[in-house]
Amino acid sequence: MASEDHTISGVAGRYATALLELALEEKALERIETDLNRFGEALDASEDLARLVKSPMFSSDDQGRALAAILDEVKIEGLTKNFLLLVARNRRLFAVPGMISAFRALAAAHRGEVSATVTTASQLNDTQVTALKQALKAALGKDVTLDQRVDPSLLGGLTVKVGSRMIDTSLRTKLTRLKHAMKEVG
Repeated sequence: MASEDHTISGVAGRYATALLELALEEKALERIETDLNRFGEALDASEDLARLVKSPMFSSDDQGRALAAILDEVKIEGLTKNFLLLVARNRRLFAVPGMISAFRALAAAHRGEVSATVTTASQLNDTQVTALKQALKAALGKDVTLDQRVDPSLLGGLTVKVGSRMIDTSLRTKLTRLKHAMKEVG
């Protein structure tokens, strides 16, 4: 089973595990991962798509028809399209962002990589991404796949989450610690 080394639970984990097994069976892991990343980017970029995915107000038929049109527009087809339409038919579209994250983690584990979520105040450039990957590889002893997120409220610095471990070097956290330290003194 695909989840022997990596335990991912919940609805998103079960769907991601099933998709990974199908991807491996069809020898289409890279294509499906690319498709899911493209769909995730579309989800992040479109408030309407996010509303379609999250809102229980749409019927499964409405979600399926709208999703089919969107998938055609972003050129997602085959197994990934069928998977996402099945998710819509089963009224589980709300869990798609979690499914994408879980699939990335399972695919990375299958390749012998570690998946890390990096949150920064602004988008990292290619040099910074490469340096971060090298530093994480040195610390973890494995290749690292980065899932990058931007959160301007961090002010500066970054947070890195690998599995259950979290490294927080954000300016927001440093300022919060300083604030608490000053309260203790004064």
